Amino acid sequence: MGSGTIVGGASPSGIGRWRRWWRCELSSTFLYFSASFLILGSIATLYFWIIFAPHIRTSLSPLACREDNEGSWAIGVFYGDSPFSLKPIENVNVWRDDTAAWPVANPVITCASISDAGFPSNFVADPFLYVQGDTLYLFFETKNSITMQGDIGVARSTDNGATWQQLGIALDEDWHLSYPYVFDYNGQIYMMPEGSSKGELRLYRAVSFPLKWKLEKIIMKKPLVDSFIINHNGKYWLLGSDHSGIGTKKNGQLEIWYSSSPLGPWKAHKNNPIYNTDKSMGARNGGRPFVHSGNLYRVGQDCGDTYGKQLRIFKVEVLTKDEFREVEVPMGLEEPKKGQNSWNGARYHHLDVQQLNSGQWIGIMDGDRVPSGDSIRRFIVGCASFLGVFVLVLLMGMLIGAVKCIVPLIWCPHNRGKRSDAFLDWERPNLFSSKLRQLCSRLNRACSSLRGIVKKNTCVGNLVLSFIFSVGVVLMCSGVGNIYGGNGAYEPYPLNGHYSQFTMLTMTYDARLWNLKMYVKHYSRCSSVREIVVVWNKGKPPGLSEFDSAVPVRIRVEEKNSLNNRFKIDPMIKTRAVLELDDDILMACDDVERGFRVWRAHPDRIVGFYPRLVNGPEPLKYRGEKHARRHNGYNVILTGAAFMDSRAAFPRYWSNKAKAGREVVDNNFNCEDVLLNYLYANSSSLETVEYVRPAWAIDTSKFSGVAISKNTDEHYQIRSNCLTKFAEIYGSLTNRKSEFNGRKDGWDV
Repeated sequence: MGSGTIVGGASPSGIGRWRRWWRCELSSTFLYFSASFLILGSIATLYFWIIFAPHIRTSLSPLACREDNEGSWAIGVFYGDSPFSLKPIENVNVWRDDTAAWPVANPVITCASISDAGFPSNFVADPFLYVQGDTLYLFFETKNSITMQGDIGVARSTDNGATWQQLGIALDEDWHLSYPYVFDYNGQIYMMPEGSSKGELRLYRAVSFPLKWKLEKIIMKKPLVDSFIINHNGKYWLLGSDHSGIGTKKNGQLEIWYSSSPLGPWKAHKNNPIYNTDKSMGARNGGRPFVHSGNLYRVGQDCGDTYGKQLRIFKVEVLTKDEFREVEVPMGLEEPKKGQNSWNGARYHHLDVQQLNSGQWIGIMDGDRVPSGDSIRRFIVGCASFLGVFVLVLLMGMLIGAVKCIVPLIWCPHNRGKRSDAFLDWERPNLFSSKLRQLCSRLNRACSSLRGIVKKNTCVGNLVLSFIFSVGVVLMCSGVGNIYGGNGAYEPYPLNGHYSQFTMLTMTYDARLWNLKMYVKHYSRCSSVREIVVVWNKGKPPGLSEFDSAVPVRIRVEEKNSLNNRFKIDPMIKTRAVLELDDDILMACDDVERGFRVWRAHPDRIVGFYPRLVNGPEPLKYRGEKHARRHNGYNVILTGAAFMDSRAAFPRYWSNKAKAGREVVDNNFNCEDVLLNYLYANSSSLETVEYVRPAWAIDTSKFSGVAISKNTDEHYQIRSNCLTKFAEIYGSLTNRKSEFNGRKDGWDV
């Protein structure tokens, strides 16, 4: 039967030699791959450590605010004289001293707000207001981070929406709930939430408002989404979308019913479906309809690029049982300009606008900083990047000879040792085995072919290898960034559940315009930046049109070229917090946000990114950060990169007590930051400085050649002289010392 035939004339001893050769090759290939991924992995780890700073959880609950593929929706408050002139709460300067919000900024309700109240949540969305006198109740969808199901939460505000008390879960069913449309009828309060997964449209009545509700009636046996009821021209109208029908375009469908009562019975509109069109046309409802100047308006969702991309407002011109006609009107809402760094930078899909007793209009809107499906997209991109790295490592191994064959020889059918006659008969040229044999041979020949084309010891070969390695590094960092680095947004850090904003202030002159333009473009996109003030000390100031900024830029032209101008009292600054940041310092927005978070917890201190230690022996000598770290402490923070209280620091600097110090600054054209540290220490026996370590910082003046202090030794000597003079006037700093790594956040290591 020939069962002992050896194919290809190979002897048992030959097979043994081949196997020993293969083990040797396998061992060298394994070492190559191990070394390659160790090097690339180390680079990616370093990249992650430098770029992605540690982030404090925004919620006390470990189960809450988890990454959700549906998004990270939050809720914000807007005010205006009409529904078409709404501005975010931070633009009306609402201050809350007890929450360190100067001023209060959007969003006002997040998953952390709900979770810290004891109701773990992944996001909040679909907000609806119910107004009772001067008290506002807000009903919204909250996605339970344990059950992953939507429930209806409720919060209360007694200050027109600036702060909210979380009351709890108003409605929890066995199915997903959202879009809690709340309204009055015959002295009762009703809620009609979306529950399309149940296949019914249900109406609930408040038994004990706002937390206890009872099912009043099943309005319709249809899985309607985002429905509302409105009384118009003597009839009640129900508008909603049914996405369950064959041929129905999701998010592009709208139907209308009418009745003499919200309890029904309901009759279908003659022209149903009113819309069955493109999802970007605003057919799906996006909140409560409203009446302004006698006209009815409907809010619709534009889901063109992603679900809930933006809102569109429609003026309803005709609404009868036989006809419906509306026309789109401008919304009048300023679009967010900070991209993913804005809480609603990627999308907003719901608006409830109502008029308060004061006559002012209030709008409650939800928003998200990332598009729908962002986490899945990042996972796919990350996996694709890692796959690309493997391919490049394989290619590089082939070129340098570390990988002799792509397909291991033991996988090839013609290298399997003994085979029976039956197997040989089965292995005919037109069968799959033969084709597989040919493919393996061609792939393995590619190794030697590539080495023949690209010779590793030539200039071209080295250039190709360097390029492949560089692309591999980029792909490795991309994979790590997409899978482990988050959504790429630099988010603000809340304090006591609230957000705020600050003003950036920098001092410069005409020779540093290049630095300034880059500075404005970068920092204006940071989440909490409200305005950038440029103190222009010398030369012709630039026009505002020269800047690419996401926030207002104000140029304050000074008559005298003085470093004292940095701390000049400025009544036009609208925030309590000011970040003094030199125009040649470039750092990540997340570092800036971390510094702001620490300052809000310690507003009586100078909080900054460059520590110094002033200590003995006499005479005092100005030294760098290394000296402070060797002695494990600091007592000075350079104000070229520091947060301070504009209502305390600036008056203190321009007080009569500081006059002698200001003269020293003018005489030396230096030391203004050191002076402010002495003034703070002179006014308090407590700690007056706080350090935050940036993940990275770049001195951009080195690229433009316009550094202020080119001679470091001379610069340090002048500052040493200033230390001696300030100590004589305001007392010594040597008895003060804050230690590194003294806070729980770990940002001061």
